[in-house]
Amino acid sequence: MPRIRCHYLDCVFLDDGFCSAAAVEFDPDAGCMTYSPTAESATEDEWDEEEELEEWEELEDEEEEEEDLWTDEEEEEY
Repeated sequence: MPRIRCHYLDCVFLDDGFCSAAAVEFDPDAGCMTYSPTAESATEDEWDEEEELEEWEELEDEEEEEEDLWTDEEEEEY
């Protein structure tokens, strides 16, 4: 019987790094269709969409500031 190495960390069928499901359905575009997250992981991994968006906006602002610094330095050289 072939063994399938699983890279999901929170699947209910995970057993020492291998899939223990009786049958596995795999879609090349969507991945493992047999994957089923454990009940624990669903509550632990929940995130607030607003917090996530705020973090991204902060990163974008920092990147814009860095770009401005590079532009200022280049203009001073000429």
